[in-house]
Amino acid sequence: MLVKKAKAGDKEALLQLIMKEHEKYYKLAYVYTKNPEDAMDALEDMIVILYNKINTLRKEDAFYSWSKTILVNSCKKILKRRNKLLYLDQWEQPDDRNSIKNSEEAMDLEGALNKLNEHQREAIKLRYYLDYDYKSIANITNVSLGTVKSRISTGIKKLKNLLIGGEV
Repeated sequence: MLVKKAKAGDKEALLQLIMKEHEKYYKLAYVYTKNPEDAMDALEDMIVILYNKINTLRKEDAFYSWSKTILVNSCKKILKRRNKLLYLDQWEQPDDRNSIKNSEEAMDLEGALNKLNEHQREAIKLRYYLDYDYKSIANITNVSLGTVKSRISTGIKKLKNLLIGGEV
């Protein structure tokens, strides 16, 4: 019902649709951009695109997968536009030995993930960071279900080799 209203030009209905899933949208954007400001910029871009193109949506029940695909594309554009730099003042300083160990493990995992190809890394993050099912990942990335499964399987094997083999 809200999608029909939004397609008819009701801005409030579109806002309600977006606010209904705003936390999921933000988490998705943050996983891609790793930066709160960039995540918010991507959300802004998504909202503008949704507002301008809502009338092109064919299947009303596909609104959320369509909007998440738009969000992912917005994140990718932001990352391409900006050469990402990590400034030392952005690093969180660990408080104790446990958090140092956890930080080191997280850095090892991130380093290993960065050695995967872009498609494997994307699929693994969507699956294990955001808990999306394979079908949702296929919809967001515009590839077949088999391709998603293959990317995740191959990526996990590579991660195991990297982390256990100590190549990170």
